[in-house]
Amino acid sequence: MTDGAGVIGVGPVRGRAIRAAVRAGFNHGWIELSHCFTMVEDAFEILPLPLVSVVILLAVDSKNDHLPGTHFLISSTILVGMLVMNVAFNGMIGLGMRLTAEREDGTLLRAKATPNGMLGYLIGRIVVVSGTIMLTVVSLLIVGLAPFGGLALGRAMTWLTLTWVLALALLAILPIGAVLGSLFPSVRSATVLMLGSFGLIGISGIFYPITHLPTWLQWVGQAFPLYWLGLGVRSAVLPGNLAAVEIGHSWRHLATAGVLGAWAIAGLVLAPILLRRAARRVSGSSVAARRERAMTRGI
Repeated sequence: MTDGAGVIGVGPVRGRAIRAAVRAGFNHGWIELSHCFTMVEDAFEILPLPLVSVVILLAVDSKNDHLPGTHFLISSTILVGMLVMNVAFNGMIGLGMRLTAEREDGTLLRAKATPNGMLGYLIGRIVVVSGTIMLTVVSLLIVGLAPFGGLALGRAMTWLTLTWVLALALLAILPIGAVLGSLFPSVRSATVLMLGSFGLIGISGIFYPITHLPTWLQWVGQAFPLYWLGLGVRSAVLPGNLAAVEIGHSWRHLATAGVLGAWAIAGLVLAPILLRRAARRVSGSSVAARRERAMTRGI
């Protein structure tokens, strides 16, 4: 009876522990995210990329160029590309490098030492990065919409499509950032992420119709979630007749949901496994050794 009662009691206790870790992760993430509104130094980490994006857009807009084969200003399509690039950079590079840095400074080690701490830690990171991404998206839309016209933002369907595309894209891209953050041994080696991301952006048709690329590059670009994120955002905010420059002359909403959903499922399954393995490789002695080397380099 005692054994049976003990076994029966394990489930509710574990469930309460997991719920507590989830709440702690959300609370920690929200507190850190709120600093973006109150701490000047944190705000300056978010604002530069959107502001630089708008400056580039203004320079492009001054040339009054049009999308090939249409009468639509190319600056408005580049605005959409900048929005997608902000999501990709913050989701993959931002989260990946943050996880790598916090593995080096011992944050991941402290999370591993707490019951269900890895779960709470990962949720907190996701809350912070997701919130940061939405701040950049909103700031780009607010700051960038004034000088650029032609975007279909007056329709309810626009915002509905934008909502489900961004939600699925975050579920697909954030686990990729977590996976990459668990694989790179150091922040210095993680800088290769930036080079790889630039290459991926180049073949994903974010700034220019992918149909202008060689066929084999079109297939490679469609294998990754950035292309489908860009396609979904374009379908939401650009006029419907611009689907003529896309593959199949269609926005392919069903395929967008399917590919982003598949990446999200794969990433959400793989990311926790790799993150736990990365945490097992961290020890107090290795963290101390890295700190000592950093202090030696700083002398």
